[in-house]
Amino acid sequence: MIGLVSATAAGAAARDRLAAAWPGRTRVYEGPVADAVRAAFAQCEQLVCFLATGAVVRLVAPLLADKRTDPGVVCVDEAGRFAVSLLGGHGGGANGLAAEVAGVLGAEPVVTTATDAVGVPGLDTLGLPVEGDVAGVTRALLDGEPVALRAEVPWPLPPLPLAAEGACTVRVTDRLAEETAGEVVLRPPSLVVGVGASRGAPAEEVLELVGAALREAGLSAASVAELATVDAKAEEPGLVAAAERLGVPLVTYPAGELAGVEVPHPSDAPLAAVGTPSVAEAAALRHGGELLVPKRKSQRADGRPAMATCAVVRRPGRGRLAVVGLGPGARDLLTPRAADELRRASVLVGLDQYVDQIRDLLRPGTRVLESGLGAEEERARTAVEEARRGHAVALIGSGDAGVYAMASPALAEASDDIDVVGVPGVTAALAAGAVLGAPLGHDHVSISLSDLHTPWEVIERRVRAAAEADLVVTFYNPRSRGRDWQLPKALAILAEHREPATPVGVVRNASRADESVRLTSLAALDPATVDMMTVVTVGNTATREIAGRMVTPRGYRWQESAR
Repeated sequence: MIGLVSATAAGAAARDRLAAAWPGRTRVYEGPVADAVRAAFAQCEQLVCFLATGAVVRLVAPLLADKRTDPGVVCVDEAGRFAVSLLGGHGGGANGLAAEVAGVLGAEPVVTTATDAVGVPGLDTLGLPVEGDVAGVTRALLDGEPVALRAEVPWPLPPLPLAAEGACTVRVTDRLAEETAGEVVLRPPSLVVGVGASRGAPAEEVLELVGAALREAGLSAASVAELATVDAKAEEPGLVAAAERLGVPLVTYPAGELAGVEVPHPSDAPLAAVGTPSVAEAAALRHGGELLVPKRKSQRADGRPAMATCAVVRRPGRGRLAVVGLGPGARDLLTPRAADELRRASVLVGLDQYVDQIRDLLRPGTRVLESGLGAEEERARTAVEEARRGHAVALIGSGDAGVYAMASPALAEASDDIDVVGVPGVTAALAAGAVLGAPLGHDHVSISLSDLHTPWEVIERRVRAAAEADLVVTFYNPRSRGRDWQLPKALAILAEHREPATPVGVVRNASRADESVRLTSLAALDPATVDMMTVVTVGNTATREIAGRMVTPRGYRWQESAR
């Protein structure tokens, strides 16, 4: 929860705008300012104070306890010009919150954290538990000193200016390590602990067993990603409580799935009880990996039979492929999620002209693999191969990456050995529709007229179907120097089912500085004025030109009755 505190009418107005924008995330604290700040500081994960920074410093100073647990604090000035990350920039998330607040209020985010100022990810912001000399290693990174990477467990990381050798080290490992000066340890979530339990097994017994297994194997509990067991134990109180106390999910599998997992120590007891010869080992190995701790039983001080078993597996590090839609070209139509993925990627793959659009958003050290037109399949294969090597990869495309762009060729290459994230973008059809008016207000279809990958016979059949179904049609890739007859043919097919006066919208370079927009008709459109940078939208029989805008009525009854 984000606590909101203000002292004046101007501050309250900005506060209320933020509260209205985030109704489920915020809580307004009224009353005397000092009391409100104290209450919000104690009850919320983050605070936004619409007060002077000096006032907030004096109010929160007596409340500070530990940078790892204190809430993040953002200050907004009375005029709403600046959102200042004051406290807990990384640990409390104030840097990100300042950017969000600024986006809602139209303010300028002010972030003074050294790593953010130079575009280097903070070691405590990578999404992994971090231990060791964070301040010392961060200082070395900022000073340009060589910092070595020791990745004992391959894991996708954002771009970091790391070297093969250096006086300081960033170590990626799931093994126990003593703290030493000049070393930071990142804990990847690489361990899966399979657990079995008799009915009524106490959580303490499960936790003692898991803790002992990890310690004796020299493994860190901070790298445990999940507890895994059989479906029949999904609501076993001891397992549920143990997972909660470890801060990890309890993942369950059907007995039939676990019975098919080859394990070194099958047993008749679980087979009779839940239908699989192994629970702990099979659940840990369900998605492959290296068995580090074979099945072991708990030991009870009272000498009674063990009620819990566990096994520990190191799952293989998985690369990450984010397929990112950049939108139609305007920077303000690039989504925040897309921008986050670009900053997160250590490898960027894309068409050279698209890379140029967002190069300034990349962090220092990002490896860029760019190529020209016609190399789509090569880019798709390259992105998947880089992800399989364990990297965090962003594959970019214009508009939405899933619409006539890079998502489909990439996912056709990818298997289940990498994690894939889709990041939607604003499509050309939507961008063009917005400037035309509301041409897509009812059922519509998008059709590419490029026969480079699709035979014209198939394209023509789809155009005829759309014409007969009276769908609004948006044509992508309508005409190029080498393809000048497809658009006239498609328009002729539509003209068999629509009046000559049917509105047609022609938008070139939608959302960009040189955007051009024309509203014409099916009979008047000159295909020679269209090129590959153009989107052509042809209305259906209900589409009208209203006040210079192209509108396809939704067909609301109240509108019909008002006529």
